Amino acid sequence: MVLAAALVAMVGGFTVAVLASRVAVTGANSLVARTSLPPFVVGMTLVALGTDLPEIVNSIVASLQGLGDVNVGDSIGSVVTQVTLVLGLMPLLGGALLLPRRRSTIVGIGIVAALLLAAVLMRDGDLSRSDGAALVGSWVALSFVVWRFGGDSDTETAEPDDGGHLRAVAQLAMGLAVITLGVMAAIWGVVRLADAAGVPVFLVSFFGASLGTSLPELLFSVTALRRGHAEMAVGDALGASMVDATLSIGIGPLIAPTLVTVALVERGALVAALTVVLAVAMLVARGRHTRVTGTALVGMYVAVYVVLLA
Repeated sequence: MVLAAALVAMVGGFTVAVLASRVAVTGANSLVARTSLPPFVVGMTLVALGTDLPEIVNSIVASLQGLGDVNVGDSIGSVVTQVTLVLGLMPLLGGALLLPRRRSTIVGIGIVAALLLAAVLMRDGDLSRSDGAALVGSWVALSFVVWRFGGDSDTETAEPDDGGHLRAVAQLAMGLAVITLGVMAAIWGVVRLADAAGVPVFLVSFFGASLGTSLPELLFSVTALRRGHAEMAVGDALGASMVDATLSIGIGPLIAPTLVTVALVERGALVAALTVVLAVAMLVARGRHTRVTGTALVGMYVAVYVVLLA
């Protein structure tokens, strides 16, 4: 009975979080439409924050409950999921696209650096407030670098202010509130299932939770790609990975310090960093993301399962 309830809580919680994320992102997009920022930058920062809300809320809720492995497992697992599965499915579901090489390279390097920083900070088995502040600060610094040195891109004409800002803010706030409730239910389910199966919570979060919390990125990116916004789609996938490697891991312990399992965290962070290097290097070298590279990335996602479960 408890296992059935845990399964329903996990699936139902993540489903609610995903649906609420779409509401929140719609509100965010309404605000974004009134700016003239490059599409890749918009996707990498504002939209990525919106689609990454489940991971961010998960970090806070898990840390408040003393579940550091749930926070880190979901965040690092989401990095892998987004640079392999999400990016891999984009050309398979939405068609081939060209990649902004310079910006993709900068973001890729930033993600790897952040993962290595996180691994170093967690070597003592503790995620302190200072560790969280360092990770959140690295997201701010990396975002500035991409904005400042990422190269030129076409900008879209901003829509006039028609009084819709309040509606957009209300929509965003409502989405955030519902996401919080959904993720709290899902975390309860994840922990109960992990305990019953005798599986480390980190691994359950790395694979199961990260797949659920990465659905908003997949939904947004594929929809944006089909509507002709390839740069924004790629920016969201890579930007969300950068958020996960920095802000998502750090914001929870910044509020409530937690303990983590060092061996699992280090292995997960190193595997994720290597995965990002291989994925971004392949995409940047080719310049064009097609079904061939998409299939390779999906295969890479499966390979990560084998490596971590071996």
